Amino acid sequence: MLVLTRKGNQSIMIGDEIEVSVLAIMGEKVRIGIDAPRDVPVFRKEVYLEIQQAREGTDKSGEDGEVDDELDRLKA
Repeated sequence: MLVLTRKGNQSIMIGDEIEVSVLAIMGEKVRIGIDAPRDVPVFRKEVYLEIQQAREGTDKSGEDGEVDDELDRLKA
């Protein structure tokens, strides 16, 4: 894991297309902004894990289309 220190209004780049910016620091909370291409899904980790669990459940039942539909809905 790479650990970086950033101040407000500073950014990091992931590859050539993804920029993560520190927008505000409020006590123990940090507000970040992520600028990424529309085809790159960006989720909070807890949402990502729910999607993965749903995908594992549908893989067994053969309903992959529902998870893909939900991912498309969340991206929009």
